[in-house]
Amino acid sequence: MRAFEVVSPFDPAGDQEEAIAALAAGIKNGDRFQTLQGVTGSGKTFTMAKVIEAVQMPSLIVSHNKTLAAQLFREFKSFFPYNAVEYFVSYYDYYQPEAYVASRDLYIEKDASINKEIERLRLSATRSLMEREDVIIVATVSCIYGLATPEVYRKMTVSLGKGETIDAEALIRRFVTLQYERNDAVLDRGYFRRRGDTIEIYPAYLEEAYRIELDWNTVEHIRRFNPISGETLEELDRAVIYPAKQFVMPRDMVASALDKIKAALAERIEFFQNNGRIVESERIKTRVEYDIEMLTEIGYCPGIENYSGPLVGRGPGSAPDTLVDYFPRKHLTFIDESHVTLPQIGAMYNGDHSRKTSLVEYGFRLPCALDNRPLRREEFMERLNEAIFVSATPNEAELKQSVRVVEQLIRPTGLLDPEIEVRPSEGQMEDIYAEVQKRIQAGERSLILTLTKKMAEDLTDYLGSLGLKVRYIHSEVETIERVEILTQLRQGDFDILVGINLLREGIDLPEVSFIAILDADKIGFLRSLTSLIQIIGRAARNAAGKVVMYADRESDAMRNAIAETARRRSIQMEYNEKHGITPTTVQKAIAGILSRHIEEEKQAAEASINVFKRSYNVHIPKERKRLLNALNQEMLEHAKNLEFEQAAAIRDEIKEIEKMGKI
Repeated sequence: MRAFEVVSPFDPAGDQEEAIAALAAGIKNGDRFQTLQGVTGSGKTFTMAKVIEAVQMPSLIVSHNKTLAAQLFREFKSFFPYNAVEYFVSYYDYYQPEAYVASRDLYIEKDASINKEIERLRLSATRSLMEREDVIIVATVSCIYGLATPEVYRKMTVSLGKGETIDAEALIRRFVTLQYERNDAVLDRGYFRRRGDTIEIYPAYLEEAYRIELDWNTVEHIRRFNPISGETLEELDRAVIYPAKQFVMPRDMVASALDKIKAALAERIEFFQNNGRIVESERIKTRVEYDIEMLTEIGYCPGIENYSGPLVGRGPGSAPDTLVDYFPRKHLTFIDESHVTLPQIGAMYNGDHSRKTSLVEYGFRLPCALDNRPLRREEFMERLNEAIFVSATPNEAELKQSVRVVEQLIRPTGLLDPEIEVRPSEGQMEDIYAEVQKRIQAGERSLILTLTKKMAEDLTDYLGSLGLKVRYIHSEVETIERVEILTQLRQGDFDILVGINLLREGIDLPEVSFIAILDADKIGFLRSLTSLIQIIGRAARNAAGKVVMYADRESDAMRNAIAETARRRSIQMEYNEKHGITPTTVQKAIAGILSRHIEEEKQAAEASINVFKRSYNVHIPKERKRLLNALNQEMLEHAKNLEFEQAAAIRDEIKEIEKMGKI
């Protein structure tokens, strides 16, 4: 195994060195769970990289969304240029899962658009785990969904060596079994072609292709080449071709599973007929018999993963094999932003199970479809060897589970957590006006956080009428416009930004020195302890950072957030005094400050609302009440996961539906 080696112009600074040593010692000691509680801007990613270097273990980093995973992937790629750093996220640009809405007798077919480049990166990740040990994979929670078993995946490879004797026709049939398609005209990723005694294949996980030249049945040359220019890049002695899909099965396993599928079909047909459900009986018969025919003839069918249980010999209810199972038993896992990621992992199973239960109940799928599922939270945790939860605001459950909690409070820049003041709501507009004027004179920017979109818009109009340069952002502002607004704020085209949720991890605004939190004492997800601490962290990029909470009373969340910030600030000041450090504002290029996941979350919220609305008739009071209950549950789930824009969008929809009942 090649050693993990961090390449960086920086050495550990502040309390990074202590954190690295403590976490690495815990891993070497076999401590299963630890927590890295680091403040915003303290260099948690660098600490993670140095821990991997210290313990020399293949590692999985799990993030809660694609954008943050992409940022981590780029950072780890730069830290480990000599090791295999891979990216494993959902490869769908658009995904509508198969579903059945019983109340409307509406069947929704699976519809998806696959991102070919992300599919390549996923396949590259599993291939790296098959071939080497110095592997770091940055993944989203998609890593808890089922794949082919590692043993089957390894079995489904084709190994070719120079000088070996092969049957060209058998090789081509084997490529087809691996889900490669033949195209003798154009060679594209996931395809192969044959020209006389030359076979070319473009592996689905590479950016280069292989050219296999035969002398009768003997492999004369194996060349790696550029599929666009045709230029030979390397002469090889051996090449291993991995499957073009992550769920593939050998023909013998498919054949042996067909009897189980037929038996399950017969049992299901009998169940429906005995209960007088003739429509469901005919439906399941027609659908599954078609799949059986496809599996018999070509060894594959659309939705083959729904038969994963019988295909791999798993019993009902058993957990599927996932990316985690491809890692060696001795590996390290980091759960990034664990306060969001772990609840998200826990929520995946229930949503998937509910949707598939409806499909099974109404004859669209066999019961074995329920075994094509994500892991439950406890199943995921059982598979982890040693894990480190990484968050500025870890949940109580993570802290209790951890053998040790390592704090990382010192920023390399010497920046302190911001000062916090609580001021009364009465007269808050005059007070905010005075505060933002100070920042304008100093060439700095201000953020104001409200609870609703209407309040954000009204406040923007009011401050604008006072001659201030101000804009607002919320979920109805288009993505491109948001990028422009945030860029203009940093450039100084305007001085004040008003919004509901401006604490998103993808937003970095070092020019902001003042944050005003309106209605700070209101009880709800936007003003919880975790939310307040995350908001406060947004002002920790500027040496003059200050947060003012406007409230009529001091809530428990406020009190705890203020106390925690004061504790951290005291430690940071003491460290700076001891080492003679003067805090300096973060200097960051004005580019790419808004992450794509804002739009993704907006679309997800809209899709979620539309699915619910299609399931109920809002003009019938009883149906409307059920819809409101369902939307409330969805809103609370998003709030729990700190997906505030989605929660706020659903909350606004709830208000609109409630108005209908009052008309």
